[in-house]
Amino acid sequence: MKKEIIRKIVTGALVFVVIGSLVGSLVYIFPRKSGEIPKEVKKAIEYINEIVKERGQIASLISWEEEGGLYKIDLKIGDEQYQSFVTKDGKYLFPYAINLTQKIEAKRESEEREFQQTQFEKREKPDVKLFVMSYCPFGLQMEKALLPAWQLLKDKAEIGIYFVDYIMHGRKEMEENLRQYCIQKEDKEKFLAYLGCFVKDGNFESCLKEAKINQDKLNSCQQATDKEFKISESFSETGYPPFNVHRDLNEKYGVRGSPTLVINDTVVNVERSPEKIKEAICNAFLNPPEECNQKLPEEPASPGFGMATGSSSSGSCQ
Repeated sequence: MKKEIIRKIVTGALVFVVIGSLVGSLVYIFPRKSGEIPKEVKKAIEYINEIVKERGQIASLISWEEEGGLYKIDLKIGDEQYQSFVTKDGKYLFPYAINLTQKIEAKRESEEREFQQTQFEKREKPDVKLFVMSYCPFGLQMEKALLPAWQLLKDKAEIGIYFVDYIMHGRKEMEENLRQYCIQKEDKEKFLAYLGCFVKDGNFESCLKEAKINQDKLNSCQQATDKEFKISESFSETGYPPFNVHRDLNEKYGVRGSPTLVINDTVVNVERSPEKIKEAICNAFLNPPEECNQKLPEEPASPGFGMATGSSSSGSCQ
């Protein structure tokens, strides 16, 4: 779904849930073609309208039905139709649903085929750009998968973290995006240590100390960058405020969410495990170095903070 559409449907932070009871169970659907609309469905439509009215649009309900313990809503915004879900207590609104009954291996095979079909230029020194939001659970997942490959190939490939050009997770994300941007700019050799610490639990203060970041240089860079791109000036606690430090690259590559991996100027979709990302980067060399023969962990990283493994999620914050 396009970034602009997501902006119209949801607000604040990404809501991420796992409904374990769906696994291995039947999903019963009870169509509702007539009768009174549940108050929770009405609440969801009213909420969406609060967002889209800022752009002069109106969301209208087409139909609703019960599915898997949720209300499935078909709605229309302008000339486009969308499908969302709301919990029966009316507390949570989802812009999409993930089918947890899908077989993990089939999903991995599909991702592998998609990557193999991706054609990108080979270079003496590959260029790897990972676009993320610093508090997006799926961006963190990809960063955790990238870090071992980055450490292995840091002297052989040009690898870096870049930022999606809008913020979904509040002021803390704005500040952390700025922080990471400036650490890469001013203390690049220490960034891997900082990021490796940050993805564990998000405690940036202890990570700054652990990585021995020069606080004076960092503060100066953050202030100058904030002023140059008018980041704080444009920030709002509602909607999706801009974060334009890499806006030109977002437009160049058509970045539509976190994470977006770009290798040699081509967007690629690859399983979020250290080994698969290493293979993707090594496939971008004209002459792969001997480091490419080293085996890295094959288990996918988990979304969010922490070093758990075993998730096959390919979700994104959009």
